[in-house]
Amino acid sequence: MAAAAECDVVMAATEPELLDDEEAKREAESFKEQGNAYYAKKDYNEAYNYYTKAIDMCPKNASYYGNRAATLMMLGRFQEALGDAQQSVRLDDSFVRGHLREGKCHLSLGNAMAACRSFQRALDLDHKNTQAQQEFKNAHAVIEYEKIAETDFEKRDFRKVVFCMDRALEFAPACHRFKILKAECLAMLGRYPEAQSVASDILRMDSTNADALYVRGLCLYYEDCIEKAVQFFVQALRMAPDHEKACVACRNAKALKAKKEDGNKAFKEGNYKLAYELYTEALGIDPNNIKTNAKLFCNRGTVNSKLRKLDAAIKDCTNAVKLDDTYIKAYLRRAQCYMDTEQYDEAVRDYEKVYQTEKTKEHKQLLKNAQLELKKSKRKDYYKILGVDKNASEDEIKKAYRKRALMHHPDRHSGASAEVQKEEEKKFKEVGEAFTILSDPKKKTRYDSGQDLDEEGMNMGDFDANNIFKAFFGGPGGFSFEASGPGNFFFQFG
Repeated sequence: MAAAAECDVVMAATEPELLDDEEAKREAESFKEQGNAYYAKKDYNEAYNYYTKAIDMCPKNASYYGNRAATLMMLGRFQEALGDAQQSVRLDDSFVRGHLREGKCHLSLGNAMAACRSFQRALDLDHKNTQAQQEFKNAHAVIEYEKIAETDFEKRDFRKVVFCMDRALEFAPACHRFKILKAECLAMLGRYPEAQSVASDILRMDSTNADALYVRGLCLYYEDCIEKAVQFFVQALRMAPDHEKACVACRNAKALKAKKEDGNKAFKEGNYKLAYELYTEALGIDPNNIKTNAKLFCNRGTVNSKLRKLDAAIKDCTNAVKLDDTYIKAYLRRAQCYMDTEQYDEAVRDYEKVYQTEKTKEHKQLLKNAQLELKKSKRKDYYKILGVDKNASEDEIKKAYRKRALMHHPDRHSGASAEVQKEEEKKFKEVGEAFTILSDPKKKTRYDSGQDLDEEGMNMGDFDANNIFKAFFGGPGGFSFEASGPGNFFFQFG
């Protein structure tokens, strides 16, 4: 900021003037010198006061406006500084530093094209001026960053837009337009605290800035604080009734809130089909609202689980955690669906994720239950082998054993190939093993609870399927299978 860092010295007038004018000039020069002293000490407020006094004494002196512009620039008051710089070059178009300061103010405020014109005028007056040359390049760089940002915003490459705006703001630190665009993109990227901070800084300087109000509302909207968001959108529209983005966001926010509430109401009333339709419609309103959509997916997943559409419920919950990987409720809902579909490995993974995030007794127990079911699932499923439900009665277990034992008995398949005989013998043994466990209350209890059956002398390698068969069917003469035709057998006891 070399143009702002130096103050200008005006040569004494050479032509005789009225005494009052001479005294006024001397007094103005005195004020200017005092202003210079305060400026050198970086007391810019006092410097501003003395330069103002000098201007009041001699309002036609270009250098006084130039000095006050430099001071205002140091105070970050670029809009006021621009006015002084422009007045300085109106009074003296050959005032190079005035053109430089005007350009610097334009650039700081984000008007790079106007800045280029000012720097070009400075170069016309002094083509070797290195500061003007560098600032001219800086202004063109800002123009280029603007063009790239505009293209990338259309492509929804918000990270690149933030990068371009950061670079542009290095040269245009007072440009609200660049800050707003950066804040909007930060909100689209889910970086809400950063976006809020940028918007709040602008609102502290200008509480009526519609763009900043819109961004504040956008952050709240994307954080699922929809009611508060609507308030900011409405306020932005009061300041700028034609603010298109605020209008669209306000409409979406209201529609999303209404659909979600209607879906919740239908769910509570047990109307799951209607709830499903309402949540689906809500999901189509705004794909950019990640947090709200994550909740909607989870809600729809809950509806699907109530409708026993468990695969669809798992898919919805998966979509929810893709949008928000911290969404505990979605992990819990998906884990329960995995449990219900006997996908215990997946259930354990979800419950582990939940317990790592929130180490509560309830989550610990859910994880423990899933781990137990996983352990049980890796053993033989004796209920499945017999073809009975896990709540089957003793009589149902006996009937199932009778049917399956006769179906897979080796004698029934004595005429089959060696491969078939081997497979049927294996199944016959498994049926006997299953019956041994499920027909014994003590063993059945240990099996159901997931305990190891090899403990307390329950080694399953010691039993004989044929002995179990004989003991079940009874009779000292045994039994035999007789052929009654091709592929048909009946059994009889001796």
